[in-house]
Amino acid sequence: MATVAPERATGGAGRPVAVKLSDEGVPELVGRLVEDTRGLVTAEVELYKSKIAERVAAYKSAAVLFAVAGVLGLVGLIALLVGLIMTLATLIGPGFATLVVVGVVFAAAAVLGLMGRAKLAPPNTGGPR
Repeated sequence: MATVAPERATGGAGRPVAVKLSDEGVPELVGRLVEDTRGLVTAEVELYKSKIAERVAAYKSAAVLFAVAGVLGLVGLIALLVGLIMTLATLIGPGFATLVVVGVVFAAAAVLGLMGRAKLAPPNTGGPR
């Protein structure tokens, strides 16, 4: 056992601390450092994989719930449109009622589609092309 000078390592009341010096050479120490670093990196990668898997599982269940909500919303919209057609059918006949409701729905879809396309268009910076 070798001792380290008191100014470098002290144990409690300024006494020198006994430090075991290794008989390994620099190449062995570098090799051990590389192996330890490889183990650390592997452990970090596994940690992040598990964190990502946990988040994916949470988002997966949320996506399923959103999909079910979307399907139920679509079913409700269809029921509402059928009721509207049936209500209008007493006033203008079933054919015209269907034509009016479908026309209004397609017009709304076209307007929403054009609004979405406008949001995706690249901004006009006014610079040279």
